[in-house]
Amino acid sequence: HPWALAFLPDGRMLVTERPGRMRIVTRAGRLSPPLGGVPRVFASGQGGLLDVLLDRGFEQNRTIYFSYAEPFESGGRTALARARLDTGDNPRLSDVRVIYRQQGPASSGNHFGGRIAQARDGNLFLTNGEHFSDRDMAQTLDNDLGKIVRVTPEGEAPKDNPFVNKAGARPEIWSYGHRNPQGLAINPADGKLWEQEHGAKGGDEINLIVPGRNYGWPLVSNGVNYDGTPVGTGKAKMAGVDDPLWHWTPSIAPSGMTFYTGDLFPAWKGNIINGALKFQMLVRLELKGDKVVKEERLLDGIKERIRDVRQGPDGALYLLTDSNSGRVLRVAPAR
Repeated sequence: HPWALAFLPDGRMLVTERPGRMRIVTRAGRLSPPLGGVPRVFASGQGGLLDVLLDRGFEQNRTIYFSYAEPFESGGRTALARARLDTGDNPRLSDVRVIYRQQGPASSGNHFGGRIAQARDGNLFLTNGEHFSDRDMAQTLDNDLGKIVRVTPEGEAPKDNPFVNKAGARPEIWSYGHRNPQGLAINPADGKLWEQEHGAKGGDEINLIVPGRNYGWPLVSNGVNYDGTPVGTGKAKMAGVDDPLWHWTPSIAPSGMTFYTGDLFPAWKGNIINGALKFQMLVRLELKGDKVVKEERLLDGIKERIRDVRQGPDGALYLLTDSNSGRVLRVAPAR
């Protein structure tokens, strides 16, 4: 069950596996033994070891960030840690330090979120799910459930976060009203933050994230609950809620996402490439400014859940498939 990958400067890949392992994958596809130093994770349901990201200054400081479901009480909560990656003869993590812990009740195994992005200023964004059973907490600011948070590399809330001076609000919150955010990416063209999240029965969303804004869950949705009953008001829109830029109904269960900037697919430059779990495919979203103007579905029939999508240094797309025998796949133009 690989969950996320990050490219090292030499072209090798750092890959997380949900049960709690991290490995290095060579350019020839060989897997290292599990790295030492990875903390114990709550590996139950959707919980476990999640995203991984190299610091913008990795070549100088060897720092990585990773998210995971940290054991808490009888379940788990989303945590963000930083560590030094040693890639010598005995690859391992050292100086591991948790810099953020989700505030709120534990999850029994659902909706942890966990995607990480780092802005140009070095600050970190992390998605938090609402644990499925605690969904109303996505609308209250005294907890981190159903929120995107923004912290410094040391785990502090930046002074310009939108709720720093609001009484009773968590200072790390950047946006709220999210369900289970499974994709997060910064558009390299302009630095804007984009997110995608699972709806229930329909209503998967692509959102352009603006600080302090409410994205509606569980008050409004383009989908319905799993039992067919309306979500919240039963409407897709309401005052004070930002609408998604794109939605999928029925649900495709979107996961990892990336902005394509390479040369192998020149017509795709600036497009969003998404993985899909339920529909087992890639989705290409063509943008015009901040609007989605076209969708193309790719690799339909691959019969594998696509958990993560990353662009490699060679301009190809690299995918992770979510299963017991998960794979790294490389997608390039046919010769």
